[in-house]
Amino acid sequence: MFTRDPENRNLNKQILNLAVPSIISNLSVPMLSAVDTALMGRLENERYLGAIAIGGIIFGFVYWGFGFLRMGVTGLTAQAYGAKDTQECTLILKQAGIIGLLIGLLLIAVQPLIAALSFYLMDAGPEVEQLARSYFHIRIYAAPATLTLHVFHGWFLGMQNAKYPMILTILVNLLNLGLNFFFVKVLLMNSDGVALGTVIAQYLGLLCTAGLFVKTYRHLWAGWSLKGVLHLPALRRFFRIGGDIFIRTLSVLFCHAFFTTKAAALGDVALAINTILMQFIHILAYGVDGFAFAAESLVGRYKGAQDLIRLKRSVFFSFCWALFLSAGFSLVFALLGTKLLYLFTDKSDLLVGARPYLIWIAIAPLVNSTAYIWDGVFIGATASTAMRNSMLTSTVVFLLAYFLLKGLGNHGLWLALTLFSISRGATLTLLAPKHIFSQSVSRAQSLR
Repeated sequence: MFTRDPENRNLNKQILNLAVPSIISNLSVPMLSAVDTALMGRLENERYLGAIAIGGIIFGFVYWGFGFLRMGVTGLTAQAYGAKDTQECTLILKQAGIIGLLIGLLLIAVQPLIAALSFYLMDAGPEVEQLARSYFHIRIYAAPATLTLHVFHGWFLGMQNAKYPMILTILVNLLNLGLNFFFVKVLLMNSDGVALGTVIAQYLGLLCTAGLFVKTYRHLWAGWSLKGVLHLPALRRFFRIGGDIFIRTLSVLFCHAFFTTKAAALGDVALAINTILMQFIHILAYGVDGFAFAAESLVGRYKGAQDLIRLKRSVFFSFCWALFLSAGFSLVFALLGTKLLYLFTDKSDLLVGARPYLIWIAIAPLVNSTAYIWDGVFIGATASTAMRNSMLTSTVVFLLAYFLLKGLGNHGLWLALTLFSISRGATLTLLAPKHIFSQSVSRAQSLR
């Protein structure tokens, strides 16, 4: 990645211009989760920590299950941008925005059904479940704003603009932190305060998003004509890609939910320990995902421009930067893991109980980064079917590993999760030559 070749230097500059703002904004997301964990971890009872963990799992399914509203939009918009088709760029935003808003309203309407199914599947104590139910029924009202924000974030990235997602993510999370602290510490609302703070922050963030769009992109807007928005081939393309990403995302969320619920079955202390340790995984993911987002934007752009040489180079340098950052994470987690635990809790039983599992946290960066970057590459290329199949295969690997290793207790859980990440990276590596590098697929072919 350190090269004197002007072309490669320019490409690395593009990667960093996209990745650095994304890393900054992404790191603020687990910081919010970390502060929430710290707020709950210092209350008088561990059940509040368990409540936000269970609630977080549900919203992982509810919100990130519709992650195609961000990921699909990035790949499609980047390809239209690379082809210099501004009309299609705007059309994609309109289509996805309407879909996101309608899905958000539908989620509010069916919240009793979602709650009934979710808590039927959860394996948590009655007190934790009661608190988690209250958390859910407050936070669900953020759904329209949250999903519409997903669309705008994906669209900005597709337009090669990582600065606006950074500004918006930091702003929303700062608002969320302030509101959460106020509701929990001042109004003593416990986990309900965290949920209410999230709802208010999401709608304030959506207002700011609209302002930034009008400021910079209003010249692209040609009104609300439904003729283009309801164009069936374009809608079929969007839902085909979205359906694949939906299945892929649900598979990821299922594995992490399975991991957490099995930890809950080991006891409230094990659940609290794994909730704390997962903060390290989240910090890693959101950091390395900055380069995955760069890969999405650049791979989509160069696919749209049918520039296979730059596409390959963007993939190569994205991997180089991601592995470099991951090595740094591994070193920090290995050397400072014990001290970092104090950021999340002051309870001695949790501190002592978490230490034996820090080895998995030190391994995770180098293991997980390959999967993260390949995800970005496949999303940018809209090679969604291959990505879906890779994830389904890895989910089977995870489940088989768990049932074979469950006698190891919590260590078995962490080993199964590690094998899941290894499988993701390996299968995508095997699929890449055919689906990413075999030829510069024309945009006309990609629309079928």
